Amino acid sequence: MIRLALAQINPGMGDFGGNVEKIVRLAEKAAMEGADLVIFPELAVTGYPPEDLLYKKEFLACALESVNRIAASVKNICAIVGFPHEVEGRLYNAAAVMEGGKVRYIAHKFELPNYGVFDEKRYFTPGDAPQPVTIAGVPTALTICEDIWVQDGHAAGLCALKEVKLVVNISSSPYHIGKTELRRSIAGSWARRFEKPLAYCNLVGGQDELVFDGGSFVCGADGSIIASAMEFGEDLLLCDLPMGERKAAPARISRITPPLEYPENVFEALKLGVSDYVRKNGFSKALIALSGGIDSALTACIAVAALGADKVRGVAMPSRYSSEGSVTDARDLAQNLGIGFDVIPITGLMDEFGNSLEGVFKGTLPGIAEENIQARIRGTLIMAISNKYGYLVLATGNKSEISVGYCTLYGDMAGGFAVIKDLPKTKVYGLCRWINGQPGMPHIPEPTITKPPSAELRPNQKDSDSLPEYSALDGILKYYVEDEKSIEEIIALGYSEREVRQVAGLVNKNEYKRRQTAPGVRITPKAFGKDRRVPITNQFRDWGGDS
Repeated sequence: MIRLALAQINPGMGDFGGNVEKIVRLAEKAAMEGADLVIFPELAVTGYPPEDLLYKKEFLACALESVNRIAASVKNICAIVGFPHEVEGRLYNAAAVMEGGKVRYIAHKFELPNYGVFDEKRYFTPGDAPQPVTIAGVPTALTICEDIWVQDGHAAGLCALKEVKLVVNISSSPYHIGKTELRRSIAGSWARRFEKPLAYCNLVGGQDELVFDGGSFVCGADGSIIASAMEFGEDLLLCDLPMGERKAAPARISRITPPLEYPENVFEALKLGVSDYVRKNGFSKALIALSGGIDSALTACIAVAALGADKVRGVAMPSRYSSEGSVTDARDLAQNLGIGFDVIPITGLMDEFGNSLEGVFKGTLPGIAEENIQARIRGTLIMAISNKYGYLVLATGNKSEISVGYCTLYGDMAGGFAVIKDLPKTKVYGLCRWINGQPGMPHIPEPTITKPPSAELRPNQKDSDSLPEYSALDGILKYYVEDEKSIEEIIALGYSEREVRQVAGLVNKNEYKRRQTAPGVRITPKAFGKDRRVPITNQFRDWGGDS
């Protein structure tokens, strides 16, 4: 029998001292639990993804020094730890096998992902065809993340070798909706194909816009899950397998933690993304502009869940176009959440701006420029409060609005972290209704959810005056942005040709705005930013427009 320990950790990017301490502590805990082998995630020593830090020689030297420190400290158990490994000027994404106070074997990742949020071919060299290594008395195929996602790569040949009894995969696989099921399906089919049990150790934690959800697990040779760790939190998962050199050890009942279902997993991803971004970047408190609308309400609920009510402050900035209900809803939300709340009217400031611009705007009709002044006044005020007290401003725009540019540069887009920037508006509504159905969770005022969405920048304004209904808009955006379907394909699915062409044109015309948004949590399979990279200066017109 072999007892595995999967150490699902949340490292700090470049925090070598803290990461080493955490790895050594958990290795010692695993040894005390009787484990023969403790497995840590991909690039656990550095954090993932290190990006261009990998070009810094000092960064690589610190990583190697950290691996040697861990190896020297971990003596009563075999450990597998991910790190960047430089050999003769070539850099590899590597896994170190440590035993007896030293590094005994190093495996290199051979399938380098270079799609979506992944840029590994920019930094790493693919490893050679791997060889089986005996770990804790068990012939093992040691793989790293993408190595098992490519079904017919080197890993397939490795596992076909008769002497291999166990597959270990160390991973840093980021979350998006549906990723847990996809991950388990890939690993399970791989285990079934080669009839080998598979231990999959995933990273957990927030790193800029990426959230790693953990959920480490062990598959039996039939592909079934026989042990699984929690999601969105650090965990040490133990699992016994009937192989290896151990003769007389009491069997341990493996723990299976049920995966979270939608939309709870989305809430937990957003919560972890906020808490880690705030904590890891040295902030302690967050500030939110509360409009009385659903987006700022959801953002505030997530912030309170992530940081605590005493670490969140809201501010309402009503204009002459703001309804009394909007201020009331914002105040009621703040009371429900138990957060600090201020009201700063901006009508006087609007008048002063109007006076200053009167000469320049003479002879023109009021329009978008005047509407945007309101949003920019609010952006200026909230950033002033941030500067004064050191709050991190959480922007409140959702994916639907950001996709089509229904937002104001230097106005409502102002902020350091855009919590729901990858969450479509229809999912915003769904998540708010889920929150209000949870016992013990502070509720969002019902009028906030039921009233027609509006920017309230002119009399009687509604979002639907400028955009398709969100149910149609979000469907078009999914097909156009995430699935890369053509205009004709989307129209063939039953959407209005006028609306499809309108939405596609708005998406492409507003790339310049999205480049200036704050980072935010990636929730969908294709978020703006690393996932989707489109030139701002671009004459291609697939929607048939002239401008």
